[in-house]
Amino acid sequence: MHRRTLLAMPALLAAAPAAAQGTLTDRDRRDVASAEAWLNDLRSLKARFLQIAQNGAAVEGTAWIVRPGRMRFEYDPPEPLLLVASHGQFFYFDKALKQATTLPLSATPLGILLRDNLRLSGEITVSRVERSGGLVRITLFRTGQAAEGRLTLVFGGDPVELKQWAVVDAQGQETRVSLFQTEYGGRFPSLLFDFNDPRFREELGIQ
Repeated sequence: MHRRTLLAMPALLAAAPAAAQGTLTDRDRRDVASAEAWLNDLRSLKARFLQIAQNGAAVEGTAWIVRPGRMRFEYDPPEPLLLVASHGQFFYFDKALKQATTLPLSATPLGILLRDNLRLSGEITVSRVERSGGLVRITLFRTGQAAEGRLTLVFGGDPVELKQWAVVDAQGQETRVSLFQTEYGGRFPSLLFDFNDPRFREELGIQ
């Protein structure tokens, strides 16, 4: 299981060719505006997540998001993986191998979710809006930087809320993350997100 998760995990952050921008209808624009408003109203959440890779490999864990700029994905044992966003960077750590990788938050599709005062226009290009089964899927990428990746946000419910997202890598491999048992508005210890804090590094055994 550990091996297949390692294969799936980089797709959450990977580069991907983006689809050409299509013409949005008035209904599309209304749905995009609703999604934008929901994301900007979001301050924090804690949820269980289910991650499914292109090959069907599935893993679960707990996610924390605090906007702007912070995110933590902690995988259930025996998966030793941890993903933390903070200080403008993504920090990816394999607890078993004691290996850490960092990359700029601004260079990843998921970084879009963590922006302050998020606008799904201008610097962000919405290439497609789709509807089915009561869900709205909004595919987007950073304008002029399509090689960074393509992100699809899936909204549903009444009122609207984020249910899932998907990232497609350069080989067309898709990784989906679904949120459930979501709790909004919580306050979480800063140590959850601060991978520069010596206590955080001591907990993970990082020298």
